[in-house]
Amino acid sequence: MSTFEYENPWTPAHQAVESSDHATLTRLLDEGADVNEVCCEMTLLTHAIELEGDSALQSGQPIDSALTAIVLAYGADPVATVEGHRSPYELAQFYDHGMATRLLDRFTTGMGK
Repeated sequence: MSTFEYENPWTPAHQAVESSDHATLTRLLDEGADVNEVCCEMTLLTHAIELEGDSALQSGQPIDSALTAIVLAYGADPVATVEGHRSPYELAQFYDHGMATRLLDRFTTGMGK
């Protein structure tokens, strides 16, 4: 038996994003989890965009925007950026994640970028 134990660095909401567990993410946010929390130097929104983009890149499957849509629907700040890291728009552009860019545009109308 190993004495090494892996400690999960993610909060429950970030773990739901990391696992692409839409139902758990929605439940957690509906129960009051902070949609703008920062964990491991990512907001939930940037984590969602990064996961969707990277998953599509690695798998060769079409990109999905369900996680991005969920966190935006629950009020994620579409322009929040962790200092020294890419903004949601920059991540969406980096991954050529057009659906995320269009969702961000819808949620920033009148806010500026």
